[in-house]
Amino acid sequence: MTSLITKKRSKKAGLPPGALVHVGNIVNPKIHISMIDYDPAHLVERDDITAEECVQFLHTPSVTWINVRGIHDSSVLKTIGKHFDLHGLLLEDVMNATQRSKLDDYKSHIFIVMRMLTFREELDILEDEQISVILGPNYVISFLENTKDIFEPIRNRIRSGSTRIRSMGADYLCYAIIDSIVDNYFVVLEAVDKKLDDLEDTLMHAPKPTVMNKIQRAKREIILLRKSVWPMREVVNSFRRLETPLISSATQLYMHDVYDHTIQAIDTIESFRDIASGMLDVYLSNMSQRMNEIMKVLTIVSTIFVPLTFIASIYGMNFDHMPELRWQWGYYFTLGIMGTAALGMLIFFRRKHWI
Repeated sequence: MTSLITKKRSKKAGLPPGALVHVGNIVNPKIHISMIDYDPAHLVERDDITAEECVQFLHTPSVTWINVRGIHDSSVLKTIGKHFDLHGLLLEDVMNATQRSKLDDYKSHIFIVMRMLTFREELDILEDEQISVILGPNYVISFLENTKDIFEPIRNRIRSGSTRIRSMGADYLCYAIIDSIVDNYFVVLEAVDKKLDDLEDTLMHAPKPTVMNKIQRAKREIILLRKSVWPMREVVNSFRRLETPLISSATQLYMHDVYDHTIQAIDTIESFRDIASGMLDVYLSNMSQRMNEIMKVLTIVSTIFVPLTFIASIYGMNFDHMPELRWQWGYYFTLGIMGTAALGMLIFFRRKHWI
């Protein structure tokens, strides 16, 4: 099984800083670019455009949102980087889908890397995806590692024309994207919570050896959750405290709410971590208890048969002058002694509460 936590980076070994080499998964070889340009009075939306077509909205006073799905084509990123004056290290981080969540201030624009989590119930796996966002004076550029679009609710808010997002700047759009990603964490946390509840029920009622593998897998998923969500606290905290003309004080106020949600998600993950560790201890205790019960039964059976075996061995020695060998009731008498001994031992064990 491919690791959910790390991806190979060997092909970047030895290359100079700023080398545009894609590290990650390619779901669809075609890169898809969409654009929305809006202000309170107008809305222009275009789908499946080229990188060059995005430039015409660069110097307009309206807010422009460019969404790029697919980060594996270096020529597309070079074109966008050239027209928007993006640093080579920034473009390298966009193409490297193993980045930790972070916020870099390039003065003329702000670069944000985030981790998007998705729980696929049909496959029972947790998927991790990198989302990169560039905030400029009047534009936002978002890069998605895969081709699945997760920002349709934000577009619907823009299309409605009556929401706050149409009257505020690009910084508020950037906040909306960050808020959407953080809110999605709770969708994943609910799925993981349900999975842990099912594991606990199985552990208490039918602790099979396969449960151990499920617990270990759940612990790996919690590690991935922790690795993805913990750095988001730093990103959100930096965003709300950053002193730059690109972010208004009104938008920073909204980020306080996102910060609270991030802390809440982190607390939930820490509780999941304790639950998973506790389940592993309970499983090992159950297995130990089950083994003890088995050994107790085997020990009781062995203890009962020890005197019976002794009596049977005495009368199996075949000496000619054993007094009971010629007695017509000797066989039944011996069986009676053996049965009485076994019954007496069972009564003794019962009174001692050993069985």
